[in-house]
Amino acid sequence: MKNTKLVLGLAVIAMGFASCKDEKAEQADKTVDTYVMYVDSVGNVAAEDAKGNWQGIEATYELKSGEAEAAIANMKDNAAAQERLDASRAKYEALKAKYDAEKAEQEIVAVPVNAKQQLRNALFGQGKIGDDMNFSWVNAANIHSVYQQFIHTAEDNKDSYSREDWDEIKLMYEALDSRKNTVEKEGLSSDDNRKIAALKFKFAPMLKVNRMGAKSGEMKRAKE
Repeated sequence: MKNTKLVLGLAVIAMGFASCKDEKAEQADKTVDTYVMYVDSVGNVAAEDAKGNWQGIEATYELKSGEAEAAIANMKDNAAAQERLDASRAKYEALKAKYDAEKAEQEIVAVPVNAKQQLRNALFGQGKIGDDMNFSWVNAANIHSVYQQFIHTAEDNKDSYSREDWDEIKLMYEALDSRKNTVEKEGLSSDDNRKIAALKFKFAPMLKVNRMGAKSGEMKRAKE
């Protein structure tokens, strides 16, 4: 009789342990479910709303991610749960990368282009010449058209340029001429060379006169 009671007691205890383990596994699954559902909900938020509240979203994500990781660590057979967690993590990282890229793009657009860069963009094309003064993109095939755009732009806008503008134009013109010396050794055709020489012959005196005029005008205004 005593043996029977002992066996029954052990059985009850075993059932209790099993029940406890089942509850823990079930709770762990629910924690992972919560994490997965949260990531899904982030993906359903309107892009503008998500970007505007990304700091809060990320804080909540880190909390739920940590809870899910801890829950999985306590699971005996966690392969399926780990797979779900990894899939949701990849989904979240893709969303984060998307919003980060959009934010960076907006910040670039929001930064006003300074007057010097605006002038360079007009003379050479958008973003062609930056602070590094790199003219390596100018080659034998395009240098004639580069001179054409530069000189025609300067001629068309000569009345609106300040002394600082003309100083910048002179600096860019000399840098372009320096690049031409290199390009001549890299196969510049004699025909393009003649066309460039004609453009330079017309532009050089205009540059000198307008630059001096802008400087004189500035000095006169300063005295007044």
